[in-house]
Amino acid sequence: MRLALFQPDIPQNLGAAIRLSACFGAPLDVIEPCAFPVSDRSLKRAALDYGPQADIRRHDSWRLFLKAPERSAGRLVLFSTKGATRIDQFRFEPDDTLLFGRESAGAPPEVHDRADAAVCIPIRPGTRSLNLSVSAGVALYAALTSTGRL
Repeated sequence: MRLALFQPDIPQNLGAAIRLSACFGAPLDVIEPCAFPVSDRSLKRAALDYGPQADIRRHDSWRLFLKAPERSAGRLVLFSTKGATRIDQFRFEPDDTLLFGRESAGAPPEVHDRADAAVCIPIRPGTRSLNLSVSAGVALYAALTSTGRL
């Protein structure tokens, strides 16, 4: 199980995702460009003391992410407010990569087109969306428990 962020906008969400990666043992893919400067130093600062425990891979572009060796196995599961399948009705597999779009704009059409599945986390009517790192935590926990990894 992997976690992937497509061009994140908010450094604090990246920091929270690094913490999720460390705490749950799920590698994290960061697909650039990000809306903020990303360096090893900034990642370390965002991760606080969790950085050394997280497996973080940076990809310079969507194209390079798709060609990375990590993508050779498993499905690409996009989480989106427009997802066709509810998280509680989706059957996760151990090699899935859970992908999240930008906080400001979601995932562009080329990301939706490449995803093997689009999943949503149902929320109350009249609300727009959950915070990216909250969504990632909900999704990662659901996926790990449903596949027997927690």
